[in-house]
Amino acid sequence: MVGKDLRISLLPFFLLALPLLEIAGFVVVGREVGALATVGLVLASSFAGVLLLRHQGFGVMTRIRAEMAAGRDPSGQLAHGAMIVVAAILLIIPGFITDIIGLLLFLPPVRDLAWSRLKGRIVVATDFSTGGFRRQRDKVIDLEDGDYSREDDLKRGPDHNSPWRRLKDD
Repeated sequence: MVGKDLRISLLPFFLLALPLLEIAGFVVVGREVGALATVGLVLASSFAGVLLLRHQGFGVMTRIRAEMAAGRDPSGQLAHGAMIVVAAILLIIPGFITDIIGLLLFLPPVRDLAWSRLKGRIVVATDFSTGGFRRQRDKVIDLEDGDYSREDDLKRGPDHNSPWRRLKDD
């Protein structure tokens, strides 16, 4: 329990220290490769984040659809999608530390490791216990031209045997 409390108490410290670490990273990289190259690296990482989000995001959406079509729980793929969004945001944010974390999150083995650590703490509210989706029966009623008119309905009053009434009671 002490370890969990320690991690929670270190999170605000890390969030406050991250901008300072990023500035230090800019200084170190700028000293090694020059200011213009540093700005170029930051812009390239932001552009890469957008491209990777687009490419990886479509792949995850395809896998989520495949899992759902097969009647399996897509929570793992949903978690991968969420981590890809976080990774892209980290790449888009200027800074080398966030870029490193973002690039690591784009790697499927790292996402698998993160999901294995987090899935016990996250509740996904789905119902896939039936082995697939519960399909609703079609609620389409084909009518011919003379089967229904609004004037006839108003003259007769409510018809309790109408198929339209039965649909409301389902």
